Amino acid sequence: MERFLHGGPKKRLSTNNTLRRSPRKNMKLEMDGKINAEDEDVSLGEFLDPVPWQKIEAEGLDCDYALLFSKEEADALFKQLEEEVVYSTGEEAKVQVFGKVYNIPRKQATYGDAGLTYTYSGVKRSACTWTPTLEYIRDAVTKVTAQTYNFVLINRYRDGQDHMGEHRDDEKELDPSSPIASVSLGAARDFIFRHRDARGKQSSQQIEPVKLELAHGSLLLMNPPTNTFWYHSLPVRKKVLMPRINLTFRRILLDSKKVKKKAKRRRLLLTGLLIKRALV
Repeated sequence: MERFLHGGPKKRLSTNNTLRRSPRKNMKLEMDGKINAEDEDVSLGEFLDPVPWQKIEAEGLDCDYALLFSKEEADALFKQLEEEVVYSTGEEAKVQVFGKVYNIPRKQATYGDAGLTYTYSGVKRSACTWTPTLEYIRDAVTKVTAQTYNFVLINRYRDGQDHMGEHRDDEKELDPSSPIASVSLGAARDFIFRHRDARGKQSSQQIEPVKLELAHGSLLLMNPPTNTFWYHSLPVRKKVLMPRINLTFRRILLDSKKVKKKAKRRRLLLTGLLIKRALV
C-alpha cells in the first residue's frame, strides 16, 4: 500500500518549499511575494493567504492536501463545532446497504443553503442553516481553493471504533466539475483510497491502495475524476481514543425546473397580493 504525507514512500508528492497556489488557478509571485503586473486580472481576494499544497496522484486519482488551520485555531474550531452542530437522530441516523438498514457508526449532520437536499445511501437529508463556525470554515476553504460550496456533510467519530466504509461521492446531485473539500479536526485518522478495478478477490487490475493520514486542521481536496475511479474509507483504528470531526464541503446542483417553478409561484403570489391591495 502506498502511504503519503506521514512516513513511507512519498511518490508523486510535492513536498518542496515551493507553494502550490489553488489547484484550479496559479499565480506568479515575485521573490518578495508581490504579484506580477501580468496577473492583475486575477481575483486577488481568493489568494490573500495561500497555503503550501501537496499533490497526491495515482491512476485517475488527483488530490491536493494542505494544513489549513494552525493547531490553536483548529482547537478553537473543534470546540465551537461541539457547541453548535446538531446531529441527526432516528431514521436519519441510519443507512441502507443492499436493502438492509443499519445504524450509522458515527454521528452525522447536514448544513447548507436554504432548501438544499442531498440523497445518499437511501436517505434524503435536508440542509440545516449554516452556523457561524461552519460559514467561517467554508469561507476559509473558498479563499484557498477558489471554489464555492453550498452544502456540507459533517461526520463526528467518537474514537477509533467509529468508522466509514468504502464508497464514492458520486451522487447525481453533486456538481461533477467541483472538487470535494474535506476538512479534518481532532484525532488524526487513516484515510484509504482503493481503485474501483482493484476491489475484491475478482479484481481486474493490480493497483495499490493509497493511504493518507489526515491531520488536525488539514484540508484534502478531492478533484475530478477521483470519485469516478476511486473508493475511499476511514477504517477502524482501535488505538485512536480521541474524537474527530470531518466536514466535506460539496457543491450541489440546483434543479432548474424546481427553481423555475418556485419562482413562478412566487410571482403569482406577489401578483395576487398586488391585485388585492389595488382593490382595497
